[in-house]
Amino acid sequence: MEDWQDGGFGLYLHWPFCQSKCPYCDFNSHVAATIDQTRWRDAYLGEIKRLGAETQGRVLQTVFFGGGTPSLMEPQVVADVLEAMRATWPMVNDPEITLEANPGSVEAGRFRGFRDAGVNRISMGVQALNDDDLRRLGRLHSVAEARAAFDIARGTFDRVSFDLIYARQDQTLGAWRQELTEALSMAVDHLSMYQLTIEDGTAFGDRFARGGLKGLPDEDVQADMYEVTQEVCAAHGMPAYEVSNHAAAGAESRHNLVYWRMGDYLGIGPGAHGRLTLNGLRWATEAPRAPGDWLARVERGVAGELPREAVSREDQATEYLLMSMRLAEGMDVARYERLSPAPLPADRVARLEDLGLLQQVEGRLMATSSGRAVLNGILRELAA
Repeated sequence: MEDWQDGGFGLYLHWPFCQSKCPYCDFNSHVAATIDQTRWRDAYLGEIKRLGAETQGRVLQTVFFGGGTPSLMEPQVVADVLEAMRATWPMVNDPEITLEANPGSVEAGRFRGFRDAGVNRISMGVQALNDDDLRRLGRLHSVAEARAAFDIARGTFDRVSFDLIYARQDQTLGAWRQELTEALSMAVDHLSMYQLTIEDGTAFGDRFARGGLKGLPDEDVQADMYEVTQEVCAAHGMPAYEVSNHAAAGAESRHNLVYWRMGDYLGIGPGAHGRLTLNGLRWATEAPRAPGDWLARVERGVAGELPREAVSREDQATEYLLMSMRLAEGMDVARYERLSPAPLPADRVARLEDLGLLQQVEGRLMATSSGRAVLNGILRELAA
């Protein structure tokens, strides 16, 4: 077995377009007045053919339509893309095929079209259950619209997840507990909770640099909100399986587990990243970010990616450490040692165990619940 097979094989397809640009978002998303979806479909099909020629015989386990707002894609485009994937790679009997959606783009007929195309999981960007905060976050939908969209998704798909952002302006610990409890009463089997992060190059980043964005919770309150998230979700049968993701047993995002378990995944579309092992060498792939540039390259018959970079065994070991330790299941120590030129620093591991931040169970090293709250510090210790 090659190392990547421990993590699986998936495909990420990036749709770069949104109805509007959220002020906190640093993803590769763009607003366009018109979109020729036929051209985009043909470009995706061309990239599937190109990458399929390199990966013949692999079994595709997961597909993720991310963005941007992929629910703005025409269902027939999604159907054509998935048909091409099925013709290119054998798929497992129950592939996980996820499509991201924003509540404002949810229509019952469109969602039935996605389902009929083969999508079987929806990830919805709700972000807040408070209309004032939705406006502050630049979201176009209201709480009522989010609930209506969620009901459509839940009535169409067996698997539905949604995202929430916490540590928002003027948000209190009690308000977050109440909102989280409300969200869990809606949730099917999966929730993603992200702390609001102010990123350079975003509208929020610019505003913060000018002294704006008043009322952001301080670090102590942020830490308390994280702890409340763990406590309340666990009490509702949806413990954290990854730092920011909570699921009922068996409902984890299999596609994201390919990333965290360091499998191979293809990245198609503007700005998409991938990891691909060929002839025993692992490569990092990245596509040009500008949608027009990417589309023009593919239409000229040029590969829709930048020159690949080889990932050394040492860098693979570091990547495995950084990704796998985000998971509650932690890392396979023997796998790490196969990749790394040096074992984990035993003295540091022992000290972190004594502090109650790490534990080892049956050959796996994992952060404890206390450790996950300070995971970045643990990783700095182990990777140094």
